[in-house]
Amino acid sequence: MKKNARMKMAAAMAAVNAYLEQEAEAFRLEQEAAASRAYTGPDLWAVSGRQHLMSMRNMVQRRLFK
Repeated sequence: MKKNARMKMAAAMAAVNAYLEQEAEAFRLEQEAAASRAYTGPDLWAVSGRQHLMSMRNMVQRRLFK
């Protein structure tokens, strides 16, 4: 009976160890994916569009408030 209990205990410990290793691997992969999605800065087309709108608004204001 003791041998059977030891085998069950060893199987349970192996299962827990395998689960913990899988969790650690999943966490590592998630961290790598998050690092690859790092902030790269604003979209240049959006910045150009905003700059154009601001310059047009400035021109209109100069015409109206002369």
